[in-house]
Amino acid sequence: MNAAAAKIKMLKASIRCMVDGLLGLIPIIGLPFALAALWISGRVRQQEKQFWNAAKPHRILGVICAAIGTILWTVILMIIVARVMMAAYGPN
Repeated sequence: MNAAAAKIKMLKASIRCMVDGLLGLIPIIGLPFALAALWISGRVRQQEKQFWNAAKPHRILGVICAAIGTILWTVILMIIVARVMMAAYGPN
């Protein structure tokens, strides 16, 4: 792959990271998108060591949204599971 194709691939991945990160803020179904955004961001960061990324702000925004979404929906999921377990087995 030549340098231009690698840069285009990196720019598209940065935009994809932002879109997935924003989708990660959607209730219930957002967790997989947030995790995908974090994964994509890691791969883009490796490419940024070789090439300048013009879409770096988009990647950073995606990571921020993905991190917030991941933490938020994981905590909410844990609360829901705890409530179901307490309802099933009682507070003993």
